[in-house]
Amino acid sequence: MLDKAVHDKLAALPPRPGVYVFRGHAGEYLYVGKAASLRSRVRSYFQASTGDDRYFIARLDRELGDLETFVTETEKEAALLENSLIKEHQPRYNIKLRDDKEYLSLRLDEKLRWPRLEAVRKPKKDGARYFGPYHSATAARSTLRIVNRHFQLRTCTDRELESRTRPCLQYQIKRCPGPCVYEDIEQVYGQHVRHVGLFLDGRHDELAHHLTESMTAAADAQKYELAATYRDQIRAVESTQQVQRVALVADADQDVFGYLRRDDKAEVAVLMARSGKVIDVRTFALRDVRVPDDELIGSFVREYYLRGSFLPNEVLVATPIEAEGGLSEMLSERAGHAVKLLRPQRGQKARLLRMAMENAAHAFNEKARAREDVEGQLQQVMQALSLPRPPQRFECIDISHLAGTHTVAAVVAFADGQPDRKRYRSFHVKNARPGDDYGAIHEVLLRRFRRAAKGDEGWELPDLLVVDGGKGQLSMATRALSEIGIELPVAGLAKEKENTLGEQLVDRIYLPGRMNAIELRSGGRALQMLAHARDEAHRASNALRVKLGHKRQLRSELQDVPGVGPKTRKLLLKKLGSMKGVLAADEQTLIDAGATRRQASRIHAYFHADEAQAEVSEDEAIDNAFK
Repeated sequence: MLDKAVHDKLAALPPRPGVYVFRGHAGEYLYVGKAASLRSRVRSYFQASTGDDRYFIARLDRELGDLETFVTETEKEAALLENSLIKEHQPRYNIKLRDDKEYLSLRLDEKLRWPRLEAVRKPKKDGARYFGPYHSATAARSTLRIVNRHFQLRTCTDRELESRTRPCLQYQIKRCPGPCVYEDIEQVYGQHVRHVGLFLDGRHDELAHHLTESMTAAADAQKYELAATYRDQIRAVESTQQVQRVALVADADQDVFGYLRRDDKAEVAVLMARSGKVIDVRTFALRDVRVPDDELIGSFVREYYLRGSFLPNEVLVATPIEAEGGLSEMLSERAGHAVKLLRPQRGQKARLLRMAMENAAHAFNEKARAREDVEGQLQQVMQALSLPRPPQRFECIDISHLAGTHTVAAVVAFADGQPDRKRYRSFHVKNARPGDDYGAIHEVLLRRFRRAAKGDEGWELPDLLVVDGGKGQLSMATRALSEIGIELPVAGLAKEKENTLGEQLVDRIYLPGRMNAIELRSGGRALQMLAHARDEAHRASNALRVKLGHKRQLRSELQDVPGVGPKTRKLLLKKLGSMKGVLAADEQTLIDAGATRRQASRIHAYFHADEAQAEVSEDEAIDNAFK
């Protein structure tokens, strides 16, 4: 039963645009929405014949503690306020375009003197241009490779650019014009940057026209190498255009949003048409969708473009969007040109919309089949290992060290057969003896599962623990769990090897209390999933060990110099490029790089003490020879 105060607020709602907030009994944000008319929109939630299938509608009587509304002058202001509140409070029932880390975007900062294209996971409001997000890391990095190969922007970091004194290999193979050394190329480099922008925006016809003009001008000026560069760029654009579907639409930039929804799962397809041609289709899987179709698409469009995606002239959608006029105004302001939200019913634009809907359905069905395949494999793992239920979430631990030093451990997590990198955990082994893998496993698992026993968020128990190793490693894992008082299925995954009799032992799984191992190949693809987890844990632990060794090497070389603090160390490494540059520098160079005179003297004396001693010894020998 709704609180009387909520009923009173419903009765007083004005027929004006604004934002409404459903709060829980503890004051938490349940849902934020915008409305062209607060009176009609908010009241519709509480009508018996609403027909609204949102998950929380049926629970409003129980969960709703308060209702807040904010009146705005225009629908645009309502859209801006809604976006601000969603970002700040992350309401439970608002749709989310997954976490930023799920998708890659490409970043191009044209404010820099020498811009470069880089892949990023979290777009920022820093004035740079962002392209994407791309539906897969493979698609993003493939595009990045094409740009780096043909459009000749630098690939080095800002620090590397500042520290170089001669061109690198990228210059030698003609994939970079060498801005680190040759500063008279700003005009040509700026042209490359503009071409990259056109390529990533999908304006391939316009780009091809510019490149053809540039190639002709370079050839007329007898700059044949430059003309050949433009020729190769034209070929790259043409090869990209060959895989496009040509749609008979107006010569305009359009994004078309199609979708398919079943229960709380949805797939959204974004079909991109540039200058009358369909250049790409990206699909996005959404889970735990609790909003009706109109808000699904409205929220997705808002999230998609506010993350930095290119804003076209027209956005085609299949369903009406609440307060779409305000959303259109907000996007137009962001784009710097008019952005129309359209719902075509017939003609060429309607055909594009049907194509987007078909792609969404195709992607949904493909992913559903993949999920069914994974579920079947997990069922096989459950049967092979005699588990109480399929291991939807399992973890694998691996220890890595370098001749007993720099001992580290990685615990990787898999969810539904795929790496769940948010739950990866790394450990520096503190108490185990050098080279003692058994002791390291025992220590790390005690630390990991004590966090689970305390109920720490993000440290919940998996359905299965896999240990990289055989019976010995397995026994240490079960011992650690027993000491904490946790019951958890454990398996040891031993690598292929040859025994003392010369017999080849394939990858095999050991289980507690079971004498004979299970050969991995006998389990088919199902148990190969565990091998994937083992290999991923091995990769992660090795990477961690290499990183730790590098840090300790730097610390032993520069951090041990008395009187040199972290700010000075960071400044010297940035200015001189690396420890090699610090070692080669004389005292004046160190001072020019940011060290004080005393610090420069100490650094030089610390790293060149042997040379000084050798000079003293040589002088003494000469003196003795003349005595």
